[in-house]
Amino acid sequence: MKKRNTLRIPVTKGLKDIYAMDMHAAYQAACLGRFNVTSFGRLAAAISVVRTALVRHETKILNAVELLDATIAVLQQVRQKGDETNLWEIVEADRATVLDGICAAEQCIGTLDVALLAETAEQLLQDVGAES
Repeated sequence: MKKRNTLRIPVTKGLKDIYAMDMHAAYQAACLGRFNVTSFGRLAAAISVVRTALVRHETKILNAVELLDATIAVLQQVRQKGDETNLWEIVEADRATVLDGICAAEQCIGTLDVALLAETAEQLLQDVGAES
């Protein structure tokens, strides 16, 4: 029996742009003092999906997961503070870490495929729903 190759649909420029826009728009909102729970959610979701997809894909891109983990650690602090005080902000000292994570996510997303991103996003959404 012949093994069927799975169809790999590469991430297109349009999808890359959607992820980049979600991340950069949220980051800019934070820098301009207009950050809120919605923009935080878009940034956190995009970073988390790319990071988890990279791990599932067993990426060999040097330091990518570590950079995204550092960004996620900052975003966890932002969320905790936002949940407690309703003040959503990325403090100046943490902005470089977040921007590095955004840049890493943008560089890595092209190594992934559409199905992997979609499956990863769906799984993370289910995981969050199960925690509630």
